[in-house]
Amino acid sequence: MLIQSEKSLLLVIDVQERLTPAIFDAPRLTANIIKLLKAAKLLEVPCLGTEQYPKGLGKTLDEVAALIPADSMIEKIYFSAMGEPGFAERLEATGRKQIVVVGMEAHICVLQTTMELRDAGYEVFAVDDGMGSRVRANTDLAIDRMRPAGVEVVSTEMVVFEWARRANRDCFKQLSALIK
Repeated sequence: MLIQSEKSLLLVIDVQERLTPAIFDAPRLTANIIKLLKAAKLLEVPCLGTEQYPKGLGKTLDEVAALIPADSMIEKIYFSAMGEPGFAERLEATGRKQIVVVGMEAHICVLQTTMELRDAGYEVFAVDDGMGSRVRANTDLAIDRMRPAGVEVVSTEMVVFEWARRANRDCFKQLSALIK
């Protein structure tokens, strides 16, 4: 199945001030998350973001938070966003059935969220180069669990070009520039 911009929502999980510096290859992951947020804006794909216990882990990184509408940020204490009261209803209200997921940590909050999204009937796409853990092995283990559960593992470029669908879009040059 292809990822379609008109059916998608980008979910950014826990890209926070005190957590991000401990994540393996965090600068690259953060850059890819920013690319996806910018592409989502160009292609009118809505975004939601979560913050896991911000009192302890800090707020979302400024450069990421600047690209997510303030009313689209959800504070949570559950590892899975789906466990947080009101989250599932908020997601359902968007009418979007394809959820593209990025964030931290891959083997905890991202994994649990993707699995529960699948259980709830969503088409779920976890972005390999947009999610991470403190050690890469934990990200790999999360992917190993996601795939047989029906979560599609994709890359940033796959998402951008599937959302774009064709090269003659007005914003195609801007999208291409994000990937370079």
